[in-house]
Amino acid sequence: MNRINHLFHNVTFMLLCSIGGLILSLTGLSIGWMVGTLLLSAILSFWAPPWLKEFSNKKDNSLSSFWLQIGQCILGIQLGHQLNLTVLQIFKQNWFMVLLVLIISILLSLLSGYILWKFTKTDLLTSLFGTTPGGLSAMSSIASEVGANPAVVSMIQIMRVILVVSTVPLLVSFIPGGSGENMGVQTTQMTFIGRGTLLWTLILVLFSCLCVKIGRVCHMPAPSILGSMLGAAFMQITGSSIVHQDLTVIWPHWLIIVAQILIGSSIGSKINRRMFQGLARVFVFGLIGSIGLIIAMLICAWLVSILSHISFLTSILAFAPGGVAEMATTAVVLHSDSAFVVGVQILRMMVIFIIMPPLINLIGSSSIKKETSIHAN
Repeated sequence: MNRINHLFHNVTFMLLCSIGGLILSLTGLSIGWMVGTLLLSAILSFWAPPWLKEFSNKKDNSLSSFWLQIGQCILGIQLGHQLNLTVLQIFKQNWFMVLLVLIISILLSLLSGYILWKFTKTDLLTSLFGTTPGGLSAMSSIASEVGANPAVVSMIQIMRVILVVSTVPLLVSFIPGGSGENMGVQTTQMTFIGRGTLLWTLILVLFSCLCVKIGRVCHMPAPSILGSMLGAAFMQITGSSIVHQDLTVIWPHWLIIVAQILIGSSIGSKINRRMFQGLARVFVFGLIGSIGLIIAMLICAWLVSILSHISFLTSILAFAPGGVAEMATTAVVLHSDSAFVVGVQILRMMVIFIIMPPLINLIGSSSIKKETSIHAN
């Protein structure tokens, strides 16, 4: 009976927080559901009214980790299944240049995180997660799971996304040209229709869930999003290679909204007053780092357009440190190569998710050694 009551209270709390997401989504921001839900959830958790304790059986009023894991799985499958044969084909001619720029962007973001850590009171793990351009939903949820400060990470990620969304589309709208061929995110016909498409979606989801289980057994950081994304990508590429055509997955947009609500409310429920100490200084250095990263990526995009057949318009949208949905939407509106834009954005996220786990383990082991040395002295 207690479990049923706890489940009911959790669901009620998330539905209440989703009102904030609904309001912000009316602005047209594709991550409005995530940001609005997170903000309202954080306000309720920060305010901590007496009735809020009814929504959780934990001392810190946070929701069960079950909801965050479900949201991460949905997001991981969404990212993974978009990496298909069409996207891989685009990388064949310019794979070295694309990977080089992505690695440069990641290194610059890590440098920005190091500077943020040096000049503020935030810890190194939080600084790195905040400045790494892996997307608001992904980076904030992983940071919350591995022990980083979700308030700081979310603030820096939101700030950078808003900067990118408010400046990059305006900038590229004045750039003439482009590829002239909008390939779109979904460029192929369905290989299977009806039951076949549904069956393939079920197989992909089950395999992704299996990869999540394997990730947990292997002690992979954030296995819900990393395991599901790698599993979905592997199945999509393998299946499409067998039939020599991109397979279609039934993945409606409302699932992404659900994921944003689950992740936003879960992260917001863990925010408390202590997380906001020294936030003004973090905001200043985070803003400087975000502006610097955007300028650096604009320069890299210009160099790529000169050294390859990729247009400057497409290159900017592909390498901009914003979200996948935001840049893909802009690419479609401006008739750019949205398949390339989505592919590069997803590839950067996958590279980040592969690099971050060993980095997390390294930071964690270093912290343990440091604490052990302090106690010994």
